[in-house]
Amino acid sequence: MTEDPRRIPTYVVLPARTLLLDVAGPVEALRYTNRAQNQVQFDVRYVGALPEVTTSIGLKVSGIEPLPETIEQGAMIMLSGHTEEPMDAGHPMDPLNAGSEEAVAWLRRVVAPETLLVSICSGALLAARAGLLDGVNCTTHFADCGELAAVAPSAKVLENRLYVEDGNRYTSAGITAGIDLMLHIIGRLTSPATSVAVARQLVVYLRRAGTDPQLSPWLEGRNHIHPAIHRVQDAITADPTRDWSLDTLAPVAFASPRHLSRLFNDHTGMSIPDYLNKLRVALAQQLLTETRLDIERVAEKAGFNSTRQLRRAWSRISETPPSAVRRLS
Repeated sequence: MTEDPRRIPTYVVLPARTLLLDVAGPVEALRYTNRAQNQVQFDVRYVGALPEVTTSIGLKVSGIEPLPETIEQGAMIMLSGHTEEPMDAGHPMDPLNAGSEEAVAWLRRVVAPETLLVSICSGALLAARAGLLDGVNCTTHFADCGELAAVAPSAKVLENRLYVEDGNRYTSAGITAGIDLMLHIIGRLTSPATSVAVARQLVVYLRRAGTDPQLSPWLEGRNHIHPAIHRVQDAITADPTRDWSLDTLAPVAFASPRHLSRLFNDHTGMSIPDYLNKLRVALAQQLLTETRLDIERVAEKAGFNSTRQLRRAWSRISETPPSAVRRLS
């Protein structure tokens, strides 16, 4: 019997003069996520203090639901940014800050510590005015960082970041960085493989955040658009413990083993064995962190033939031994 999916109520708050790409980009990522897998589904509703807003490109958006009295536990709220100067499309528009006080009061009332609060671009200013970024590491569009620091003086505003994660508070830099942030959240709430699949559908390069010490091994080598190499990477990611070889992967790519080897190096910057070992080490690290399995079982479940092979692969990636991860977990 198939289990019912986990449903995440998602409230997209639209301010007056909504910056349209702040909404369309991240929500398109959620739409593709709902199509790509069935374990987690995002139920999106558009809410705001105004029933109709003018977007940055002059397009009117109507049918916006009123801000709800309550939200569900575990809900996600996404705050869109705004623009001071929308494109003139011949429509009258509301004042820049119309409805903002109501939105701020609503955020203060409904956002709980467990609420996933996501701000795109200048949407962080609404969260800051509601006191929700006090003591939080955060970011926003480079042009708004000074204002954000003034509105939330106890927040640590980090400039030159694509996005910043601090507990259940997620903030992103300008406009398209909202897509980067949502891909990161999708990877957290579903799986890295789903995030990769969605990025491919959007034809978006997967970029690391400034706060990350390094790119996730599950996403590394994915900033290309070669379909055959993506098929090979998808196959390896789905089962990294399998005894993969050039001969077994060549039919997946519809290429000869020699041609596949060259293509993989050209498009990912690494060999297939190196790519496979990085995924297996990442899997071993996850097992060491989340289970109490001994090192022999961890090596076996991560696809290594022995603990010696695990340690050898691990040493190529990390200066600290596997045992250090177990001590920290």
